[in-house]
Amino acid sequence: MTMPSPAVTPPAVTTEFAVEDRVRERFDREGFVRLPGVLDPAVLAAWAPLISDKVVELNTQHLPLAERDTYGKAFLQVSNIWQQSSEVQAFAFSADLARVATELLGVRGVRMYHDQALYKEPGGGVTPWHADQYYWPFATDRCVTVWIPLQDTPRELGPLAFARGSHTVEFGRDLPISDESERLLQQELSERDFPLDETDYALGDVSFHLGWTFHRAGANSGTQPRRVMTMIYVDADMVVTEPTNDNQVRDLATWMPGVRPGGTVDSELNPVLWER
Repeated sequence: MTMPSPAVTPPAVTTEFAVEDRVRERFDREGFVRLPGVLDPAVLAAWAPLISDKVVELNTQHLPLAERDTYGKAFLQVSNIWQQSSEVQAFAFSADLARVATELLGVRGVRMYHDQALYKEPGGGVTPWHADQYYWPFATDRCVTVWIPLQDTPRELGPLAFARGSHTVEFGRDLPISDESERLLQQELSERDFPLDETDYALGDVSFHLGWTFHRAGANSGTQPRRVMTMIYVDADMVVTEPTNDNQVRDLATWMPGVRPGGTVDSELNPVLWER
């Protein structure tokens, strides 16, 4: 695959953030951590236009907001941008972010699963309660989504919100993102008294959440898009299980081509990004 070089390449996405025992313990206990000041705001500001240009170029959602379903109103979603852009590949393959993910998960290393730009347009709707791993045919929970806003993200833009400790229970794991998941999980999480964390993000803040941690995002009532880049990293030794729904069948074929249940997530799309 040949890709044009940009006129200016943004700075490398690096961090010296050290994962202390208390941070790892909180991640294990709550199913996520929201870490302030992990990345340099100036670096992210330099990356935002390049990533946004690729989102505009690769976006396939062209219906007006009013004509979309709940999932379509939640965000514009563009995946595996790294395959289309060597510059975005440098962002998504950040060894430092992969190191932090490895240390949080307590594994020997992590691989790329896929990246996703998630842009919530002004007027965009809620992202319903869900757990990402409903979509992934993995044998363990050692997978993590790294959520990186490309601007300050106060409540009105729709930052990610988490139900603390919800990765430890199994109700709702059969629900895709939908109006039903929003209604049923909101009720269940409230009845079980899971604390809600819906803190604003400043530019440079990054969160990491496990695949089974329930989370949502509010509507964007602001006048600018909520621009977010995410990467999903998995244990370097992650084993694929037999898919349990059609979404997992598609994910297996799309993000792990050639891999079969019982095998390791080690296709050409899943390079190891960092290991101890």
